[in-house]
Amino acid sequence: SINKRLSSGRVCSASSPTKPRARSRVRCTPSISSSVSALRDRRGVALPPGTPPLPSARVGELHSQLSPEWQADPAGGTLSRDFRFADYHRTMAFVNAVAWIAHVEDHHPDLEVGYGHCLVTFSTHSVGGLSDNDFICAAKVDAL
Repeated sequence: SINKRLSSGRVCSASSPTKPRARSRVRCTPSISSSVSALRDRRGVALPPGTPPLPSARVGELHSQLSPEWQADPAGGTLSRDFRFADYHRTMAFVNAVAWIAHVEDHHPDLEVGYGHCLVTFSTHSVGGLSDNDFICAAKVDAL
């Protein structure tokens, strides 16, 4: 098997054909740093009202573990990213995948949906700002 990292960040492996004229199989997977993978593999926890939001230093630490397209606003208590798609059908498929993540994690983002884009905004209302749950869910959305 041969592995190659593409400029897109994907890692591809190709198996050599075992029979003459057989096609080799190529499998590509996104390159995910271990910190993002660790964040993505965590589960959120319910936070009771009165729990303080994350301090700015922790927001910066967690934000650095996400795709750079995410915009963290600790003062406004939001974490947002606008995803772009080729058409409405692909946008809605993404929305449904985000809805499934939200259901499983019991942490629901605000979604602004338009033709070819979806703005995803996480915030933890019970703490009045950002929590680890927002970054955990954002990492899971990044993995889509």
